[in-house]
Amino acid sequence: MSPRRHQLLDAALHVVADRGLRGLTHRAVDREAGLPEGSCSAYLRTRQALQVALTEYVASTLAADVDELAEQLVGCAGPDERAVGLAIALFERWLHERELLVAKLELSLEASRNPELAALLGSWRARLVDVVSQIMSRHGREHSVDRAEALVAAYDGILFAAMLKPARARRTFLSRSLALTMRGLTAE
Repeated sequence: MSPRRHQLLDAALHVVADRGLRGLTHRAVDREAGLPEGSCSAYLRTRQALQVALTEYVASTLAADVDELAEQLVGCAGPDERAVGLAIALFERWLHERELLVAKLELSLEASRNPELAALLGSWRARLVDVVSQIMSRHGREHSVDRAEALVAAYDGILFAAMLKPARARRTFLSRSLALTMRGLTAE
């Protein structure tokens, strides 16, 4: 990714977090990036191209984080304290990256009406489900795509519910919710 494209997508992320997907325009991105008007449209000609590029950007950022977590979990024996701690640390980091989460949520809602965005997010989600299934298999847990999908959906819900909690209550909520979910869905 070129530095300019990266700058534009970072700006688009800020715009969506502040104004929602309806506020995502080429001009708004140019202003947020501090670039001359027309800069964004030179790289991403249409609104659809802008939404697709932002979806790819958000999904690839989240996927890199999940891949890193999967590597860290290799040495964990199932839903032990270290595994829960690593998941909590990732979720807490994401909670501090509010713009990324808000953009994912906005783009997920738009994907219900936009097949191209749905395909991109669906591909990322399938990758995430595969990672979760591999982790379950590695630890000798009963696993299936259905179980892994349920776990991923539960994690999404926990993460977004944590966003609504007061900052001081988030860690406790994450810790309890992730522990319960990991034990419940990975039990043999």
